[in-house]
Amino acid sequence: MGDQSIAAHFAALEDPRVERTKKHSLGAILLIALCAVICGADSWVEVEQFGRAKQEWLASVVDLPHGIPSHDTFGRVFAALNPEQFAAGFRAWVAGVQQATDTEVIGIDGKTLRRSHQRGAGLGPLHMVSAWASQSRLVLAQVAVPGKTNELGALPSVLALLALEGCIVTIDAMGCQTAIARTIITGNADYVLALKGNQERLAADVAALFTDAQAVDFVGIEHDSDRRREKDHGRVEVRETWVIHDPAHLHYVDPDDRWAGLRSLVMVRATTHSAAGVSSETRYYISSLRGSARQIQDAVRSHWGIETGLHWILDMAFREDECRVRTGHAAHNFALLRHAALNLLRHETSLRCGVKAKRMRAGWDTAYLLKVVASI
Repeated sequence: MGDQSIAAHFAALEDPRVERTKKHSLGAILLIALCAVICGADSWVEVEQFGRAKQEWLASVVDLPHGIPSHDTFGRVFAALNPEQFAAGFRAWVAGVQQATDTEVIGIDGKTLRRSHQRGAGLGPLHMVSAWASQSRLVLAQVAVPGKTNELGALPSVLALLALEGCIVTIDAMGCQTAIARTIITGNADYVLALKGNQERLAADVAALFTDAQAVDFVGIEHDSDRRREKDHGRVEVRETWVIHDPAHLHYVDPDDRWAGLRSLVMVRATTHSAAGVSSETRYYISSLRGSARQIQDAVRSHWGIETGLHWILDMAFREDECRVRTGHAAHNFALLRHAALNLLRHETSLRCGVKAKRMRAGWDTAYLLKVVASI
C-alpha cells in the first residue's frame, strides 16, 4: 500500500498498555480489528473469531508470536485507546487519499450510537457528528458528543478538522447559526444552511418573501429557478427550486449583515406522486453561493448523501444500532473502525454490489480482502 497505507498514519498512536501487558503488538491488534470489521465482525468476540479463522494468513502479513489476541484483549485495548489520537490518524489517512475538487459538497450531520450508553456510569449513548464528502464518498472526520442535544456544540470542532477551501458545506437546521456561517466563509468555502424553527424570524421572513415573489411571478426580482422530474420505484417526484439573489431582498432578511457571505435565499418544493396519493413539502435555505438554482439544488440533494451513503449503511450493513460495545472509549473507537471499513469498501470498485455483500465476500475471499485494504 506504500506511503498512503493506513498503518503509516497510525504509527504514532500511543499504546495505552503498560509494558508488561504488551503480549500482542498494537499494530497487530489494529490490523486484525480493521480487517475483521471489513469482513463482517460487529463485536470483539467476532473480531477474535475472525482472527482465529484467518490466523495463518494474518501471520503472513503481521508478526503474531503469541497467536491471536482474545476478545477481552481487544476490548481492553480499544476501551483505553485515546479516541482523539485514533481519529487524528484516521483524518491523516483520509487526507492522504482524498482527491479534493473545487465543487466537493461536504455534508455534516449527527447519528446516535443507540446502544453505546453506560447506565452504570450514568452516561447516555454517544452521538457521532460526521463530515461526509459526497463526491469522494468518504467519511472525512467525526467528533463524538454525549447525546444529540450536544450536536450544535460539536459543529465548530468538526469544521476545525476539515480543509474547507473551495468546498460547499451543507448542514441541517441545527447548524444554521451566524457563527457557523462565519467559520465556513473564513475557511474560504461556501455554505447552504437549512432554515427551520431555530431561526424562526429569519425562516418566516424568507418564506414571506417567496410568497410575495411568486404572487408577482418574480417580476423585477433577480432570481433563478429549476424544475426536475424523477421516477423511481413507482413514485414520481417533482423538485422545484427558486433562488433569490436580489440585493434588496437579502438586505431585508439580514439588515445588520449578521450572516457572513449571504448571497442567496432558496426555496425547494418537492411534490411526490405515488399510489398512496400526492404529498408536498417546502423547505427554505440560505446560502453564500451566487450560483444557479440547479447548482444549489445539487448541493441540497448531495447533503442527503450523508443519510443514505453513511448513516443508513452503518445501520443496515454494519448493524451499528445493535452494537453493544460501550466500555470506556470502545464505542467511539469501534465507530472509527466502522468508518474506516466503510471508506475502504466504498472505494473498492471491482465488485459491483452493496456494502453488506462486499463485507461477506471479503470474509470468504482473502484475495478480495487484500483488494479492499489496498483500495485507497
